[in-house]
Amino acid sequence: MYKKVLVPLDGSELAECVLPHLDVITGSGGVESIVLLRVVKPFYPVGDYLGNGVSAIDIAGINSYAETAANDYLKKTAEKVKYPGVKTEWEVANGNEAENIAEYAKKNEIDLILIATHGRSGVSRWVMGSVADRVMRTACSPVLMVRPPGCMPGF
Repeated sequence: MYKKVLVPLDGSELAECVLPHLDVITGSGGVESIVLLRVVKPFYPVGDYLGNGVSAIDIAGINSYAETAANDYLKKTAEKVKYPGVKTEWEVANGNEAENIAEYAKKNEIDLILIATHGRSGVSRWVMGSVADRVMRTACSPVLMVRPPGCMPGF
């Protein structure tokens, strides 16, 4: 049923709470490919940084470092999710997280998006937003949202 599974990760332990679920989904058979995706938001200096010696070269260096770190993280994580007969890939994208995840899924004919959610509600969700929620609302692929262990119910 799910041949191609997309697993967006942000480098946090919370995001990795989906990996045991990936074990189960992959173990049930039929999965041919797993794609680990890390979306890096480009650094754009604002406020006090503007005009205070932050050059275009500095900005490019910061963004390059972030991409390299994301790639290294995904490569290391890919070693943890190797399954017999299942191809594991990773990719780093730049820009808005939710938008990139949904577009990647559509463009690459992803059958399932497996994503962690902080489980925020109320004002904190309104202020901070929810990448997982926006992915669920915009992606054409099915989305399985996983809450981290120790999550407290709240409305």
